[in-house]
Amino acid sequence: MPATPSSISDIEPVRRLAAGHSRPRAVFAGDDTLGADKGLAERARILIVEDDFIIAWEIEASLAKAGFEVTGVASSGQEALELVEAQRPVLVLMDIRLRGKHDGIDVALELFKMHGIRCIFATAHADKTARARARPANPLGWLPKPYTMMSLVAAVTRAVLELRDGTE
Repeated sequence: MPATPSSISDIEPVRRLAAGHSRPRAVFAGDDTLGADKGLAERARILIVEDDFIIAWEIEASLAKAGFEVTGVASSGQEALELVEAQRPVLVLMDIRLRGKHDGIDVALELFKMHGIRCIFATAHADKTARARARPANPLGWLPKPYTMMSLVAAVTRAVLELRDGTE
């Protein structure tokens, strides 16, 4: 029978993370079979907008493993807008609840209006009101949390195909 944590010393991975020595393994269910078509993923530049560091790290690792180019990770709306200006992604994976005064829907509307960049909303906050507010940003999809990394890669792959084919 595996040993159960019995003391504060059993949380060493958390201490290493806090000290910057290592990152945790996963937040969502992983899958070793992750992978987009490598030709499709090539040059598909994705920006991640997520204010939870651990979730953002897992998303970044999964998209990179699938062959996508992650142009950056933003934790606030302002940071996302700055990264879009500098990096010009083709797609943004957007959480709705963000640090700062603007939520993900505000940022998505601005990105679509100013740059024509569309988003996939990956969020636990996808009620009717949120979806109605986001409609003018012409989102490429909604991925409800919690989700698997396999479903994330599949959603991003579908969105990139839609963008490349010009279909809606």
